Amino acid sequence: MMNAADRRTDLLAAAAATVTVVLWASAFVSIRSAGSAYSPGALALGRLLAGALVLGAICLVRREGWPPRPAWRGIGISGVLWFGFYMVALNWGEQEVDAGTAALVVNIGPILIALLGARLLGDVMPPRLLAGMAVSFAGAVTVGLSMSGGGGSSPLGVVLCLLAAVGYAGGVVAQKPALAHASPLQVTTFGCLVGAVLCLPFAGQLVGEAAKAPMSATLNMVYLGVFPTALAFTTWAYALARTTAGRMGATTYAVPALVVLMSWLALGEVPGALTLAGGALCLLGVAVSRSRAASGAGGAGGTGGAEGLGAPKGAGGAGGAEGAGRAAGPGDAASAKECHGPQ
Repeated sequence: MMNAADRRTDLLAAAAATVTVVLWASAFVSIRSAGSAYSPGALALGRLLAGALVLGAICLVRREGWPPRPAWRGIGISGVLWFGFYMVALNWGEQEVDAGTAALVVNIGPILIALLGARLLGDVMPPRLLAGMAVSFAGAVTVGLSMSGGGGSSPLGVVLCLLAAVGYAGGVVAQKPALAHASPLQVTTFGCLVGAVLCLPFAGQLVGEAAKAPMSATLNMVYLGVFPTALAFTTWAYALARTTAGRMGATTYAVPALVVLMSWLALGEVPGALTLAGGALCLLGVAVSRSRAASGAGGAGGTGGAEGLGAPKGAGGAGGAEGAGRAAGPGDAASAKECHGPQ
């Protein structure tokens, strides 16, 4: 039986996860503008600088201070792999492959998170989680294939998307232990700063492209930094601290379904029957992976009894990262029809 405090923690964690996947899905629309005017590295750096500026200001207002020493290892690794490497690799890779290939390769990220979490963090992988991830992965690939438009794929693009998925997974698993020592805001802020420093070699490109880019593209890049990065990565960290890495990774499979809906509402792109079916599979898989067994037992891995995050709707970034699908995640695609993980 859950007491009132545990139930409140569950609701807050579910709300945080929901904010994350909604904002990562919203990045799809912004990436369509920003990615057409900015190269992969410049887009990643501009996004991270905007995010770090906002996060830094919030930290100063809240007087968060520096993270404790035990948290720095996880912050540094996640900053390099997820905030830095993932965003650049995914931005670049999605310029080289079609949406179906991106969906297939990048969406192995949540599966890698579950496997690494079990191996390195001692997380439990219950049958419901594995079954839900299998269903969601099939849905993400279906959405990607249905929206790909028949584009081609280069070996380089496949390798880049694979590396992005690995970076996303490694970053999430490294971030989890850091949250035991530092606040979600601290972990996100300093991880973003690490990623920005890693991307500084692209500063020249960013300055040159910003001088020529239309204002709409620059504003969308800033939006990516403020909301899908600063806010969504913080809410992600908050929820991750209260559940297992595998379950949080599975939650990002809801992103493809949301992207389909947002593209329909914001861009007038009416989804076909196959796309809708894929989105439904994504949501069904998330619901299965987030559900509890009949006994109501909590998961392992220091979840604090908050394993039952609800099934929020649905990289880049990111993945893987912005990791699970661009219709999918911490993603960042330049193509209008690409599909990947976290935005």
